[in-house]
Amino acid sequence: MNPSRSYVEAVGRLRGALPAAHRNAFAQKIMDSRDEVLARFGPVFRLEHIPELAEEEVKAFLRFDNNKHWTTLHRQGNRICADMAVLREALGRLVDETNPLPERLVHAVDSVHGLGKGIVTAMLLVAYPEKYGVWNNVSEGALRDLGIWPVFQRGESFGHRYERVNDVLVRLAAELDIDLWTLDAILWFVGQPDHIGGKTEPPPPRAVTDLVGMQGFGLERHLHEFLRDNWDNTDLGREWALYTEQGDPEAGYEFPCDVGRIDLLARHRTKPEWLVIELKRDQTGDATVGQVLRYIAWVRRHLAEPGQAVRGLVIARQADTGLLYALDAVPDVGMQLYEVTFHLRPAPSPGNTPAEADSGE
Repeated sequence: MNPSRSYVEAVGRLRGALPAAHRNAFAQKIMDSRDEVLARFGPVFRLEHIPELAEEEVKAFLRFDNNKHWTTLHRQGNRICADMAVLREALGRLVDETNPLPERLVHAVDSVHGLGKGIVTAMLLVAYPEKYGVWNNVSEGALRDLGIWPVFQRGESFGHRYERVNDVLVRLAAELDIDLWTLDAILWFVGQPDHIGGKTEPPPPRAVTDLVGMQGFGLERHLHEFLRDNWDNTDLGREWALYTEQGDPEAGYEFPCDVGRIDLLARHRTKPEWLVIELKRDQTGDATVGQVLRYIAWVRRHLAEPGQAVRGLVIARQADTGLLYALDAVPDVGMQLYEVTFHLRPAPSPGNTPAEADSGE
């Protein structure tokens, strides 16, 4: 089968990005860590070891300082390890190649809460580095930007979707004469702004602070993570549920589509409605509203069923005049403001410190 023009162009873009990726410190560090990570965790996720798989081994793999590659997997550690017997059974089925790949994937993600596409495909990569690539929001966004994302049918299972995505990844790796681990690093790199110059800085690996119960944010840059992690405790969460898909319980966070990444995508809990949420950062009001309208149109065309409404919401720290006028002309897009607060309280007296109280003295 002759490759499509878009595929040929995508291969050319990736091949052209390879030298710059090797000059990028973070991308090169990922590529250099391949042998170390595969040697440590490959045996952990092979079929013969799964019956003895320990919780500590799973959580160690999920941490960025060990896997050297994926910064957010650790967030699901407690969830997926809550019942190790169930997890072992699910992973045993996942890596058993005597069964069809789509069935293995669907069984795994349906059996273990929190075991989404980013984790299961990373486990498959380290178990079988020549066969399986990683499907997460980063790789999906890159493939969409390159114009080679597969077109799925409505109702197609997560397992069949991954099988088609993996076919693209394996083919790309062969065309570029690189392995699938390196391809994943390249896809991360091409998805970064200004990557051609090789100056992209690494995303800081950070633990998400538990902010439940706080009235504000210590730092504005945590707004996005705060909304994701504490959605059900927000006013929005009472009416709207973050969008999920089979194999991706957090699909609504940084949802990749053909026209960008939706900051947060939600569905109404009782009504046939969708909500596209855009966090206004440094862009102008016109740019913000334009993004929301593009995302609304995409959701209407590709996700919403006939008769389902799609609305937009801009969340910003302050409302500038230009943004207010732009929103006034768009009836289906609203706006909410957030506040950043910082509180100080008196320290306890020396004879009444928590440490001394705990000691019983």
